[in-house]
Amino acid sequence: MNGNDGHGAVTGDQGAGNQLESVKNTPMISANGLAWPGMGTQERLQESSDAAAARLDKIQNAAQTILECVGEDANRPGLLNTPKRFAQAMMVFTEGYGQNVWDIVNGAIFPENHNEMVIVKDIDISSLCEHHLVPFTGKMHIGYIPHHSVIGLSKLARIADMFSRRLQVQERLTKQVADTIMEVLQPQGVAVVMESTHMCMVTRGVQKQASLTITSCVLGCFKADEKTRSEFLSLVGARRHYNT
Repeated sequence: MNGNDGHGAVTGDQGAGNQLESVKNTPMISANGLAWPGMGTQERLQESSDAAAARLDKIQNAAQTILECVGEDANRPGLLNTPKRFAQAMMVFTEGYGQNVWDIVNGAIFPENHNEMVIVKDIDISSLCEHHLVPFTGKMHIGYIPHHSVIGLSKLARIADMFSRRLQVQERLTKQVADTIMEVLQPQGVAVVMESTHMCMVTRGVQKQASLTITSCVLGCFKADEKTRSEFLSLVGARRHYNT
């Protein structure tokens, strides 16, 4: 069966393919400065204080239901305020959905003729796995080679934080950071490596305490030139993990 049923309808594989192409062809940063916003992002950004309070109440009620479903007494002293705290924490954990890239960069792009590698390594990252809603934590290493301009070093870490404060998979998080820096700064190339431990692998499932997940995204000259890529991996201490 092909993707079209003969009446102009798009089905199955064709629909998924069109959706993937749409994502690939969409600029990393939208006109309002949001980077790959989720479906509910605009609603969250534009909500009134009453709507924000209603959102917290909804999360709080869901948390209370979870406590009851696992067999707890949601009204005992130790858990009495847990649903409220959980709701507040979830809004912090996901605050990246409403952050604006240009507000984060805040004009901190400066003309500079430096054309050698710039690296910020060991950026602490904490995010929530979108499959189980449990944390994964680790380090991110970001490098780029400028093309007539540089960005404030703290902005690299802030961009990483913005994407980590969402429901994520590590592969996408790594790529989103690299793509955004490439779009904002237009450097010769960008390289991002992330190393993290996933609680969904440590505390459930295979329960492998020492497992480490490593992802990378290389763009521009880092992708085209093996020597440049190898230099970056060596400087961030990740070369041992790659056959370059």
